[in-house]
Amino acid sequence: MALEGLRRGIQGALGRLRGKRTIDEEELRAMVRDLRRALLSADFNVRQTKEITDRLERRMKEDEPRPGVTLQTHAMNIIYMELVRMLGAPKEIIPFNQRVLMVGLYGQGKTTTTAKMAAWWKRKHKLDIGVIEADVHRPGAYAQLCQLLEPHGIDVYGEPENPDAASIVKNGIVSLGNKDVLIVDTAGRDQLDEDLQAELLDIADLVKATETLLVIDAQVGQAAGPVAAKFHELVGVTGVIVTKMDGTARGGGALSAVATTGSPIVFIGEGERVEDLEKFEGDRFISRLLGMGDIQGLIDLAPEDLDQEEAMRLTERLMSGRFSLNDMSQQMEMMSKIGTVDRILSHLPAGMFGGLGAMGRSQKEQMQGNLERFKVIMDSMTSHEKDEPQVLKAERIRRIAKGSGVNEKDVRELLAQWNRSRKMMKGIRGNRQLRKQMKSMMSDDTDFELPM
Repeated sequence: MALEGLRRGIQGALGRLRGKRTIDEEELRAMVRDLRRALLSADFNVRQTKEITDRLERRMKEDEPRPGVTLQTHAMNIIYMELVRMLGAPKEIIPFNQRVLMVGLYGQGKTTTTAKMAAWWKRKHKLDIGVIEADVHRPGAYAQLCQLLEPHGIDVYGEPENPDAASIVKNGIVSLGNKDVLIVDTAGRDQLDEDLQAELLDIADLVKATETLLVIDAQVGQAAGPVAAKFHELVGVTGVIVTKMDGTARGGGALSAVATTGSPIVFIGEGERVEDLEKFEGDRFISRLLGMGDIQGLIDLAPEDLDQEEAMRLTERLMSGRFSLNDMSQQMEMMSKIGTVDRILSHLPAGMFGGLGAMGRSQKEQMQGNLERFKVIMDSMTSHEKDEPQVLKAERIRRIAKGSGVNEKDVRELLAQWNRSRKMMKGIRGNRQLRKQMKSMMSDDTDFELPM
C-alpha cells in the first residue's frame, strides 16, 4: 500500500484515544503533535499540515461524537473528511472520442504510464485504442511501447528514424485518427526548457487534445506542485497521473502539492505491470490509507478473465466450512490474477480476516514469496492428497519435498498455513454479517459505503 508510513503514523497518533471516552487538552495536543509529525514525514507541506491538524483539534473540541461512535473513530472520521476535502472531487473522463496528450519531465515513467493507460481504457471500456509515440529524443521509446502493448492488441504508430516529432504526430493522426481513443506520448526533459516548450506547443496544436495529462513521479514530492503549474500554464493540463506511489515515502507530498494547483489527480501508478494503474478517487484512496478498506476497489481489480461462476462456487464451498488444499490452490490462482498480495490486502479493512489488511510491507512480501513456493509444492501432490490433506504424513511429505525441490520444513509450513486458513474459514462460517459481505463481494452490482 502506498504511504504505509503515513498510515502507521496516523494510526499511532489516534492510538492515544483507544478506550477513552473523554480527552483533556494535554492529550489532544499530544495526539495532534503526533499527527503533524506523521503528515510532515510523508512530505505534506507545512501549510496543509497545519490546516488539517488545526481543523482536527477544533472539531475534536466542538463536535460531539455520534451515539455509539468511539472517540478514536470520531477522530478518524474527521481526518478522513479533511484529507478527502484536500484532494478534491474525482475527475470523470468521458471514455469515447478522446484525444489524450501525455506530457512530463524526463524519467517520470511517462511511456510506461502511456501503455498502462491505453491498456486500462481497452480493458475497462472495450474500446479501439491507438497510441502515437512522439518521443524522438529517447532511443528505444517506440520499441518499448510496442513491447508493452503487443499483448493487448493495441496499435502503436511511430517513426524511430524521424527526428521531427510534429511530423510523426501528423502522420500518426492520419494512420490512427479513426480510433475511439488516441493517446500521444511526448518526449520529456530534465527541465521545462525552451526546446521542449516549442515542441509541445507544435504537437498540442496538431492533436487538439480533449485531455492533457501530466505524468509525475511521486518521488519528486512537493516539487510536483511547481511542475504541474508550469505545464498547466504551457499546455493547459486537465489532469495528473502520479506514478511509482509504491516506491517512496514522499507520495503524500506529491498528492498534496498537485492538489494545491487545482489540477485533479486522475490515475495513480503502483507496480511495474501494465495492469498496475488505478483510477484515482480521493475518498476511496483515503479510506484504504486509514485502514477502512475499499471493497468496491477490490472488485474493480478483478480481471475480465476471472471466472465469476467458479469464484462464487469457491465462496459457497468456503462458507460451508469445507476447505481443502485444492480450494486453497484455487484461491491462490484467483489472487494471482487480481494482483500482488500487497495490492489485494491494501483494499481490505484493517481488522478484516484477523487483521490481514493491517499487515506491514515485509509481512506482505513474505506472504507473496510463500504463495509462489506453495504453488510449486502443491504441483507435486496427488489429487487425493490435495483433497484430503490429513493423509500427509512423514513419508508423503519427504516425497513431495523432493519432487518440488524444497525442504520438508517448507511442506510443513504449507500444511500449517492451510490449517490456519481452515480455522479462519470456520470462524467466518459462524459470523453471519461477514459471510454475507464476502458473498456480496462477488457481485458487481453491490454498492459499499465507508464505515463512517
